[in-house]
Amino acid sequence: MGHRAASSSTGMDGHGHLDSENKSMKMQWIKEQVEKGNYQLKLHAVERASIRGIDPLEFKEALLNGEIIEDYPEDRRGQSCLVYGKSQVGRNIHVLCGMAYDILWIITVYEPDPAEWINPKTRRVSK
Repeated sequence: MGHRAASSSTGMDGHGHLDSENKSMKMQWIKEQVEKGNYQLKLHAVERASIRGIDPLEFKEALLNGEIIEDYPEDRRGQSCLVYGKSQVGRNIHVLCGMAYDILWIITVYEPDPAEWINPKTRRVSK
């Protein structure tokens, strides 16, 4: 059975995972996992956040008030997405998230670089 066999009425596929075509349902799942504490940070995320001076509470806040701005359902490492949100102090934060075994994985965290982003939600087109 394919992973893309989706039930459009529920936003779930045949395996209980969220349908990659329904971003609002997926964002709701991300928020639920953060609220339940059902997430893990990759070592890369911890290291990058530390180097960039981003407190773990800030990316948790960004995930809780964020939105999916890029979706990568066919990523070779598993379904992932880029979430944009703001911390309570108003800092723009991007969080690259993945899902494996019904656990939310925080892959990396950063502030959007104006050289790469027109605004926090719009990537510059590279030549």
